[in-house]
Amino acid sequence: MAIHLRAHSFAANPLRGLSASSAVSPSAASEALRSLLDPGAGADAASPHRHLSKILPFRQGRPLARSPDTPPPAAPAWSLAWLPPSRVPGVPPDAFVFLGAHGEGDGKEAAAYWAVDVSEGDASRVGGAGDGSAFVDLRTLMMATDWSDKDAMGELAVAGHARALIEWHSTAKFCGACGAKAVPTEAGRRKQCSDESCKKRIYPRVDPVVIMLVIDKENDRALLSRQSRFVPRMWSCLAGFIEPGESLEEAVRRETLEETGIEVGQVIYHSSQPWPVGPSTMPCQLMVGFFAYAKSLEIHVDKQELEDAQWHSREDIKRALTFAEYEKAQRTNAFKVNQICKGAEKGMSVSSDLRAESSESAPMFVPGPYAIAHHLISSWAFEGAPNVPSSFSNL
Repeated sequence: MAIHLRAHSFAANPLRGLSASSAVSPSAASEALRSLLDPGAGADAASPHRHLSKILPFRQGRPLARSPDTPPPAAPAWSLAWLPPSRVPGVPPDAFVFLGAHGEGDGKEAAAYWAVDVSEGDASRVGGAGDGSAFVDLRTLMMATDWSDKDAMGELAVAGHARALIEWHSTAKFCGACGAKAVPTEAGRRKQCSDESCKKRIYPRVDPVVIMLVIDKENDRALLSRQSRFVPRMWSCLAGFIEPGESLEEAVRRETLEETGIEVGQVIYHSSQPWPVGPSTMPCQLMVGFFAYAKSLEIHVDKQELEDAQWHSREDIKRALTFAEYEKAQRTNAFKVNQICKGAEKGMSVSSDLRAESSESAPMFVPGPYAIAHHLISSWAFEGAPNVPSSFSNL
């Protein structure tokens, strides 16, 4: 069966919409936060900038989360563990990164949302101290999220945006032009060189990645590949980074030829997805998805890039889209998050969640609904079926 989302995981951030951006300005949010962090500064009770300030702490790239028990058979849901500024003592105001604002409508008080890294120093004592919360790896939260729950997907998008900014701040500490220290400005949304003779502006970096489903139209089949780091039975789309001076379409053709020896002609855009769960050296990637139509069919795998690549029929790929396995993985990770929040630091690894074999296991499966690869593959496999969006840009 095909799984359709309102938006890709990590997209549709509720704090980044037009209505959200007008709730509280970054400068007003920053002024209010500084007064809360330093009560001696004397906050003006009549100030028009009075609103809630909510803080999301991160430790080693992991956001603080909560997961209360739920009556069976429902799997426990997780949520971000926002803290008031008073719960994050000893952190300088410039360390906080503004995420956006929300509220004022329907009688709700406006709130400004912030993220902060509490990995080091006195701040390392913040959060996760027996209060039902814990710092949880974002990939685990991603796999634990119920993709049918709009609010849960919104929480995941906020966490992804926050992690990307936090990781960028940890790597962009110095000016690339002169080497001087880079200091946060505009509520942490950019940095600027501290050298008065340079003053270079530094913005968060997004690394674009092309991801493509290569299709053999004549024989009604698609090319899937395996990397050595994949869990058993998992196959996915080809992907690669864009080189300087290269268009997206050229990157699709080059990467496909280099990795599999397949020559590609027509390239058609499908959709894109923010991907903040890459390595810390690339804290925010943008996965740009395409259908790519093969002009040659003989596969020559680059073993330094891939473990294997094979053509698969439409029916085989439909069988690989095993909803039961995705649901099992989601529930497994939901309970894992719940146990971590209860203080159980050790548990099964994320990679083991889809290793479990059973008599119902399909010969292969593809990444779950949290990944753009799933939707590229599903869109092609169920092409023309009832209730399947016909537009390539369907999210």
